[in-house]
This record gives sequence, structure tokens and C-alpha cells, in this order.
Amino acid sequence: MKAVLLHHVSLPVSNLERSKAFYGKVLRLKEVARPDFDFDGAWYQIGEGQLHLIVDETMPREAEQKINSRALHFALRVEDYYETAEWLKKHNITIVKKPDSKSGFAQIFCCDPDGHIIELHVEQPL
Repeated sequence: MKAVLLHHVSLPVSNLERSKAFYGKVLRLKEVARPDFDFDGAWYQIGEGQLHLIVDETMPREAEQKINSRALHFALRVEDYYETAEWLKKHNITIVKKPDSKSGFAQIFCCDPDGHIIELHVEQPL
């Protein structure tokens, strides 16, 4: 077996409209068509990969917004570290900045409305 690319990541969400506002308007991801499944959701194209949101009505409506960079998360490469940090602050998104991370990436962490952790990064040095 030889994996050739990461095709998509799926996340359960409690409120589709709230999640679409976050991923579409705050993170500015491009929504794409999805099949007519018998459950609600949304798909977003990110480069060659996709993010799939799937409504899970068993999820709690109010998620704990605790940012832990070592917890389960996914990462998006962004063009500009400072612009991204300011954009998120402008939209009242709580962030944790790690501009000097040993990972080799200048990182910003935030949570979506359901508490999923997202890393936004650029290659160092800034």
C-alpha cells in the first residue's frame, strides 16, 4: 500500500449554519457541492484536499473552547501569519500564538464553534 495524499478530514458539528459561518466566513474556505446524503453537512475544498462537516445531533450544543496544541487537531497552511492573527481577532476568535515553535512553523491555534482545534501556520522564519 502507498498513500498518495490526504483526501479529506471529516468533523462532526452540532449546528450546521453556525459551523458554515465559521468555516466559510471566518476561515474563508470555499464550499463545494456534496452528494445528496440523508444527513446534513457541508464540504469545503482546501487545495487538493477537503474538509467535510457532518451534522451529529448527539453533540452538545455548547462546546468547551480549550485550546491545547497537543490535542487532536488539523492544520491549514496560510499565506500571512500576522494578517491571519489580526483577521481572527477581528472576528472575536480566541487564539494562541506560537511564532517560534520548534515544529518549523509559526503557528496560531483556535477552535471552531464545536471545540475542534485548528492550527493555522506558515513556515518559519517570519
